[in-house]
Amino acid sequence: MAESERIGRQTSGAATAPIGIILMVVSSLFTCTGQLMWKLAATGRAAEIVIGFGCYGVGALLMLIAYRFGELSVLQPILGLSYVLSLLAGWTWLGEQITAGRVIGVAAVVAGVAMVARSAR
Repeated sequence: MAESERIGRQTSGAATAPIGIILMVVSSLFTCTGQLMWKLAATGRAAEIVIGFGCYGVGALLMLIAYRFGELSVLQPILGLSYVLSLLAGWTWLGEQITAGRVIGVAAVVAGVAMVARSAR
């Protein structure tokens, strides 16, 4: 049996396990941190570039592992939580403003992620 067939059977039609959801949330934390580091590196600091790639790489690996524990249509939208994290990181470390429009947009994303996650049950 080919590896792709084995993996397809492993997740095809299976309910999404909580570990898959947890891994995607942690993946989102790492990828968002990596992107924050890249933003900080825009000022010319090379260390943040390397740290950013490291964090982003860890996030990508966690994402790949998470896909083994559930449905793509449930797990992928969880990465939408990075919008919340980016909003908070920008405000905390970059002094960016949090406007009403941004809060409403992020709230809509969070509501959508919650609806998709609940559909896994």
